[in-house]
Amino acid sequence: MPRAVRRLVHMVLFCPLSKGLQSRLPALKVKYLLLAWLGILVASWVLYMQYASYSELCRGHVCHMVICDHYRRGIISGSSCKALCDQRTLTLQHCMSTSSTHQVYSGVWNERPVVIKCGIEDPVKIDGAPASVLRQEMSLFDKPTRGTSMDEFKEMLHSYLKVNLGDQSSLSTLVDRVITLADINQDGKVTLAEAKSIWALLQINEFLLMVALHEKEHTPKLLGFCGDLYVTERVGHSSLYRLEVPHYLQALVPEALSLGLNHWLAPTWPLRARITIGLLEFVEEVFHGSYGSFLICDASPLHVGYNAKYDCKMVNLHSVASEAVVRGFLKGRRCETNADCTYGRDCTATCDRLVKQCNTEVVQPNLAKVCVLLQDFLLFGAPSDLRGDLEKQLRTCVTLSGLASQMEVHHSLVLNNLKTLLWKKISNTQYS
Repeated sequence: MPRAVRRLVHMVLFCPLSKGLQSRLPALKVKYLLLAWLGILVASWVLYMQYASYSELCRGHVCHMVICDHYRRGIISGSSCKALCDQRTLTLQHCMSTSSTHQVYSGVWNERPVVIKCGIEDPVKIDGAPASVLRQEMSLFDKPTRGTSMDEFKEMLHSYLKVNLGDQSSLSTLVDRVITLADINQDGKVTLAEAKSIWALLQINEFLLMVALHEKEHTPKLLGFCGDLYVTERVGHSSLYRLEVPHYLQALVPEALSLGLNHWLAPTWPLRARITIGLLEFVEEVFHGSYGSFLICDASPLHVGYNAKYDCKMVNLHSVASEAVVRGFLKGRRCETNADCTYGRDCTATCDRLVKQCNTEVVQPNLAKVCVLLQDFLLFGAPSDLRGDLEKQLRTCVTLSGLASQMEVHHSLVLNNLKTLLWKKISNTQYS
């Protein structure tokens, strides 16, 4: 590097306010140099945070290595294994993980865009020594054991689904679907590797819900799996809002600025109304479904997406839980305040302070949480002749509370009124 350039870099980086610099340059140039210096510092910090975040959250190569090792040793099976490990037609591309233990990648499978998800357990230390990076199949794929009959496996599945979905009369149908899903070669038999794979997958809440809600329009389609790795369709827009500020920049970016940019980047209001109708339909679908009721325990815009046709798709079902699971969590739970009776982020029941135990019914229904989300998404840019009625309907909606068993009719009425109001505005148009 030429000497003059080195001196200039040294002055900009290390001596922006030195007396020598101030005496040789006008004050205005000093300010510009100071701004440049600050800009370099901020950019360096952002790049460092990006790298640190990526290296911590994105470990898809580990996931690929673990899954393919288990597959080649005959421990697991699945409809995606050959494509992932042998043919290499299923590839991981862009990292979308928000947790180091739950890997999410966009990918391509035979030139079709997909989303690939798998879990990575934190290394377990045994006798003070770090475990191998390969997960131990004895803990991950430990059931069913060799010698388990098909009848015993079906009973295992039925008991597990009963605990996680409730005692539903339709569980036998769901068991048959799981067996069909596990039977990769469709020979009417389930091998031990196939059984271990489907059992491991059912331990993942999102996978279980995708199987239970597979007929629902607003649930992403399951395309394949290998062990506890599974592949779903890719949704074009993975959030209600296009701009997501990284957590380490949220203190620097004003909320009003990010909100304004998202308003500017959002689809036109009729398209947002179409997305909203789909989201309301999903709330209907999970309120009383074939396999019981489900609760949305984190109504975040990051969990709701939409495709190229502006049809709503739930891109993340990890925050959705069956009513049976939430009740089981709350039953007998000790508490001092209502906050102690919370499942997930916001599935909250009341605390009985006399006996210091949680009640088992969640107070705020799914619809109220969704309407809180929709207040910002739907109201900005709303037609003037509709805005008053829309604000009134949403206010009624967000104040919904009370036990679900006591408010089913009211819940349905508010939901249908909101859907009808939106549908009337966009029906018989290009957006319907």
